[in-house]
Formats: sequence, C-alpha cells, structure tokens
Amino acid sequence: MGKRGAIYLPSKIRSKLGIREGDKALIKVEDNKIVIEFIPDPFSMALKVRKWAETTVEEFERESEEEQDALY
Repeated sequence: MGKRGAIYLPSKIRSKLGIREGDKALIKVEDNKIVIEFIPDPFSMALKVRKWAETTVEEFERESEEEQDALY
C-alpha cells in the first residue's frame, strides 16, 4: 500500500492478466473485500479477437447505404 492509498500489483499478476499502465478498472467492495475488475479497451480488444469476416470500406459504405435506403 502506498502513501496515498495506492495499491501496487506485482508484475507477475499484471503480466498474467495482461494489465498495462493506463488500463481502466472498476473497483468495488463486496462482502468486506476489494474487487478490482479491469475494463478492456475496445480498440485493443478488437485487435486481439480472431477475425471472422473481411470487408472493404467500399463494401461497408454500399451495404450501409442499402440499409438506409431500405429503412427510409
């Protein structure tokens, strides 16, 4: 525990969980325990996920226009 209440996680734990400087966390108290839930950055998460589709900007725009035409 640091002077201002900072809690420092050991590097082995940070590595195991993939936690890096600047990551966001939700901290709450449950049953008299501190629970820390790290919130993944959507952009980083998107880069890590196995890709299941492929498209071009042109295809995306065409499909978007077709959907908008159908709705309006």
